[in-house]
Amino acid sequence: MILERFLVTDKVAVITGAGRGIGAATAIALAEAGADVVIASRTVEDLTEVASRVESAGRKAHVVVADLREPEAAAALAEEAVNTFGRLDIVVNHVGGALPRHILSTTVEHLEEAFSFNVSVAHALTSAAIPAMLGGGGGSVVNISAVLGRAPGRGFLAYGAASGACLQYTRLAAADLAPRIRVNAVAVGSVATSGLRDILANDAVREPMEQATPLRKLGEAEDVAAAVLYLSSAAGSYLTGKVLQVDGGIEGPNLDLGIPDL
Repeated sequence: MILERFLVTDKVAVITGAGRGIGAATAIALAEAGADVVIASRTVEDLTEVASRVESAGRKAHVVVADLREPEAAAALAEEAVNTFGRLDIVVNHVGGALPRHILSTTVEHLEEAFSFNVSVAHALTSAAIPAMLGGGGGSVVNISAVLGRAPGRGFLAYGAASGACLQYTRLAAADLAPRIRVNAVAVGSVATSGLRDILANDAVREPMEQATPLRKLGEAEDVAAAVLYLSSAAGSYLTGKVLQVDGGIEGPNLDLGIPDL
């Protein structure tokens, strides 16, 4: 049956930024499809709730509380997976982001922080996971990035540039790791998560975001989780170096922070 290709039965996955939003939804989706998961973020309370939902799906969750802004902390998750579950098959690099700033307020340090958080951290975990994946016969890496990696948005210079770098990193890593390890990405549009709670509560901001999206609605965390499951499972076994655009059809800027002209 075709549905069997979407299962990841007895696989082991590491998901960064898994306490809330897209990361949490992804951990739960992979568990419901049969995987045990290592889930990491900074807040133990959030991770405990996600772990409970994973266990309700009949799978195991290993909680790691860590500041994943540090590449070394992310890299250590690969060893955690092997020590806890004996293998590692799937890596989901979800942690990332950067605060919006006008170009004149964006320093070199802001750019370096954005590239470290959105690219270096993903590379640290991916490279640490390679030996375990190869030892198990192969694996899948999925990088979560943003539509701002290809579409302009005023106020997102650092985040957009780092997101674009993450998408190109995906293509280059896929070429290096083929054929045994697949590397793909999901470019996310406007998704209603807890991280956007304050923004979405403002009608003046939320409604233009919805109108700028051809589907005229914001996405849900589960929309992204479904894409990750596809890329991680046998259903996506003929894809590598690709970017799935889970963005409601956006082709241009989807958020205007009201930054005035120079």
